[in-house]
Amino acid sequence: MLVIHQRIDPQAEWAAELHLNFEARSKSRLRCFSAEGEDVGLFLERGQPPLRDGDFLQAQDGRVVRVCARPEQLMHVTCTSAFELTRAAYHLGNRHVALQVGDGWLRLLDDYVLKAMLDQLGASTVSLEAPFQPEHGAYGGGHHHSRAGEEDFNYAPRIHQFGVRT
Repeated sequence: MLVIHQRIDPQAEWAAELHLNFEARSKSRLRCFSAEGEDVGLFLERGQPPLRDGDFLQAQDGRVVRVCARPEQLMHVTCTSAFELTRAAYHLGNRHVALQVGDGWLRLLDDYVLKAMLDQLGASTVSLEAPFQPEHGAYGGGHHHSRAGEEDFNYAPRIHQFGVRT
């Protein structure tokens, strides 16, 4: 089994590739197979951003592994105006939907309920198969509602603190 514990800087050469969808790239613990068919155990540090297409990892045996985003069934969303696209993004964000943002378009995992909502908002949606690279989030560190142990919990980078004057 190829055991992987760490992310590394981009490399010119690699020994293996992992072709993973977004859900798999979001996990810090994963058992999967390399593109070459080798059994892989992924044990990355928890709380890190999802793996992205083109990221590199180093296995325990020293081999370099390249991450490839596997194409997924997506909705490509466009609108007739920037206001309408912003409105669509707002409603999707309000539902905590993973969202890829491009110049004049949005992409999200295909979902018939969200498609109906977008249709109701007047957005145009087209199904396509492509790698999914959603925004990680402005605060990093993932989604957090807990108040327990807040003294040890920090979003990084901290963009603003409500109620704090500088």
